[in-house]
Amino acid sequence: MKSNNSVNDENLIKFSSILTNKTNNGFVILERNDKLPYAILLKSEKKVDHISNFFMFCATLGLWSIVWIYISQVSSKAKKILVALDEDGNPFEEKCYMG
Repeated sequence: MKSNNSVNDENLIKFSSILTNKTNNGFVILERNDKLPYAILLKSEKKVDHISNFFMFCATLGLWSIVWIYISQVSSKAKKILVALDEDGNPFEEKCYMG
């Protein structure tokens, strides 16, 4: 049977590896608490190059509009997420409302 200390250490290592993966993907840590453990991460907004998207729209006879709308409305927006471990040590991720 594992002691409570080793379980907490394993959970903290798991939490730190999740945060490392997120920061490697472009997120920035806004707030972190290792006692609970949780962290709030922010990925800044990407600028969309509408001129090149317009040329792709023309070259594909309008088919590129689906991709262009997705890029403009979904993937380029700023993202704020909460990453935490629950009582059992399982990681979870939730979207935070931008305020």
